[in-house]
Amino acid sequence: MTEKEIIHSIKNGDIQSFKLLVEQHQQMVFRTIMGFVHVKEDAEDLTQEVFINAYQSLHYYQEKAAFSTWLYRIAVNTSLNFIQKNRFQKLLDFAEDKMQILFNQRDNSINPEEQIIENETDSLIQRAIDQLSEKQRTAFILSKYNELPQKKIAEIMQLSEGAVEQHLQRAKIKLQKKLSGLVGK
Repeated sequence: MTEKEIIHSIKNGDIQSFKLLVEQHQQMVFRTIMGFVHVKEDAEDLTQEVFINAYQSLHYYQEKAAFSTWLYRIAVNTSLNFIQKNRFQKLLDFAEDKMQILFNQRDNSINPEEQIIENETDSLIQRAIDQLSEKQRTAFILSKYNELPQKKIAEIMQLSEGAVEQHLQRAKIKLQKKLSGLVGK
């Protein structure tokens, strides 16, 4: 069954067909959201929320764009809304999680100092990405986390390919400046 046929089937009340769409797009949605929220449990919850929203809004989907493009937009908007609502709480939870990982480390093969450096590096990278403008962050996450071409990103963000390229270049420059100390520059 083609994606169009699946969508028409769902619009006609076939709930089981929706399971096929979820299976086809679940990883893509999860990776996108994970790029924004950085916490697996939150990304899992938001992935479910995206599919619930998609199912409830399917009658709005117009087949001018690919279903995946429409779904990416829902995933990006859901992620940005979540971040806006939970900015401070996420920072506290993230710090607590990192501390628990650090202090509950049982693997003797990993040097505690190396673990601290690795955790701090991860945290610095995530914070640097989070500090990008919304459009730069969205373009960067779709490009680097999902390896999407600029044309697809332009469709999702409803921008020209040139604008996407500009956002990606600016994101790259900002990240290089913020993270230059990590690579010894």
